[in-house]
Amino acid sequence: MRNLSLKQLQAVAAVARLGTMTRAAQELNVTSAALYARIRQLEEEAGLLLFDRTPTGLKPTDAGREMLWAIDSINTVLETCADRLQTLKGGSGGRVAMGVVSTAKYFTPQIIAGFVDRYPAVEINLVVGNRGAMVEALRNYEIDFAIMGRPPRDFAIEAEMFGAHPLVIIAAPGHRLSTRTNLTRADLTEESFLVREEGSGTRTVFEEFMSGIMIQRAKLGIDSGSNETIKQAVMAGLGIALISGHTVAAEVESGRMILLDVQGLPIRRDWYVVRRADKVLGPAAAAFWDYTVKEGGRKLPRLALSPAVSPVTAEFEA
Repeated sequence: MRNLSLKQLQAVAAVARLGTMTRAAQELNVTSAALYARIRQLEEEAGLLLFDRTPTGLKPTDAGREMLWAIDSINTVLETCADRLQTLKGGSGGRVAMGVVSTAKYFTPQIIAGFVDRYPAVEINLVVGNRGAMVEALRNYEIDFAIMGRPPRDFAIEAEMFGAHPLVIIAAPGHRLSTRTNLTRADLTEESFLVREEGSGTRTVFEEFMSGIMIQRAKLGIDSGSNETIKQAVMAGLGIALISGHTVAAEVESGRMILLDVQGLPIRRDWYVVRRADKVLGPAAAAFWDYTVKEGGRKLPRLALSPAVSPVTAEFEA
């Protein structure tokens, strides 16, 4: 039955419902001969009769009832498909593939939660990686859009800013520089720095900020490509680090780490939602994009900067 067509199944359904070839042919707007040919072809392919002739008209045989089950199943699938297409058209359902740089994973779940509260039928596929990985995912059309701090420049993209992104230097409580204010970069040359891996946006900012200053790397023989690893190492007194303020807001608030008062800090960067310029977003992805642009800033962590560190606390609050 590889050549079974929807028209043939509709013919069986019409004959079963109306009881005669003539009435079924009229409903389907074909000749009785053409309809009979369709039914006869099906019976030859199946090797079974589909209808019994009875005094009250044509009645489906067991084989005919199997055909009717098939057409009912197809109709159900088509109706479901139509409903899902309507849902997609309205943006209330569908799937969104989004990527976030690892630094943004501290607040992205809050954005997702707010969005799915409005659109509970939307499924979210979240990919987390460093900036290099997210740029490649965008380049290769693997995701609809990404949240990152520095949009790529080597291919055409569209980007919209949705919130401020402060970068700070953290240290363990009781660090020898903790009580000093207005530190210069030169004051940090004797400190051991924990830094993110190559390809990280934070690593790029660190290299720009410390350009021309000789620094020491922490003697830590582990992969420091994780904000969590760096945070734990700093709290253990193994070094200091320049890091996104949004990754340490909770630790600073609880007193588990401190912010050093360094000239030029916090460094102001911004959070962006980014997609390829030639990427056409589906309704669900477009709705998520709009939600992030309008509401994403409200979901950013509040960074409690001490008065000595900076007078621009409000600039970095959600």
